[in-house]
Amino acid sequence: MGTSSIRLDQDLIEKATIMAKALNRTPPKQIEHWAKIGEMMEDNPDLPYEFVKQAIIAKAEREAGKLESYHFG
Repeated sequence: MGTSSIRLDQDLIEKATIMAKALNRTPPKQIEHWAKIGEMMEDNPDLPYEFVKQAIIAKAEREAGKLESYHFG
């Protein structure tokens, strides 16, 4: 994945810096996280935020190999 420079509002950068520190991310990664959530919310306007958040967590768990098969019955 390539990188590029863009201009962002200083207030957004300051908020991202605070949240990034609290969540052990870098400010750019925090902004990427917000962008990912925003994209998912726009693509799926009927889904609640909590569902989108859990979908992101589930994807990360799957990528880390932390999911187990569920067997019915």
